Amino acid sequence: MKKYLAEFIGTFWLVLGGCGSAVLAAAFPDLGIGFAGVSLAFGLTVLTMAFAIGHISGCHLNPAVSVGLCVAGRFARKDLLPYIVAQVLGGIAAGAVLYLIASGKADFVTGGFAANGYGEHSPGGYSLSAALVCEFVMTAIFLFVIAGATDKRAPAGFAPIAIGLCLTLIHLISIPVTNTSVNPARSTGVAVFAGDWALAQLWLFWIAPIVGGAVGALLYKFVACDSGCAAKT
Repeated sequence: MKKYLAEFIGTFWLVLGGCGSAVLAAAFPDLGIGFAGVSLAFGLTVLTMAFAIGHISGCHLNPAVSVGLCVAGRFARKDLLPYIVAQVLGGIAAGAVLYLIASGKADFVTGGFAANGYGEHSPGGYSLSAALVCEFVMTAIFLFVIAGATDKRAPAGFAPIAIGLCLTLIHLISIPVTNTSVNPARSTGVAVFAGDWALAQLWLFWIAPIVGGAVGALLYKFVACDSGCAAKT
């Protein structure tokens, strides 16, 4: 149970830190942190938690990561559903805390509430197809980096830095398109408080990241397979 609790806490921190930076700190015209600040906040949540709980649960914090690593044979199937449940509950708990904090402002309006969307709910007005491609590709690359950085042949101790910086870069690229998900738990955690439109579009931010994550993890497995591995297959 400790690893499931670690995933709950880690995902809670990711959603609270990342989405919280968007809802609370990016809203001020003169003092706001902007896209770059929000991107860095998401990267920092993963980096800090990877050092804190990586040795306990692997610090997935993301159903797409858990599914991708499972498909690639790097994560036990028996733990997949409990991990996803813990991650989603952690995301929703963070969304609830963020809502309580944000609603303490006199002129608070829920608005987008850092939810992910396409079409009229895309920050840049990008279409459903653009959002689908973006989320698929970004999550595939994310899993490719995660699988490579945590490979036993990779330099030890540097995986959290590589993964955190990768997530930062992903946000720098894709915030204008979908407000960046690459994580179904992150999307769900705020969608339940953002309103009907966010829940109606949530399907994309489950399907695209999970399929993209599986493809990215399998792609790394293929690229990293040495001659001995190839002989076995």
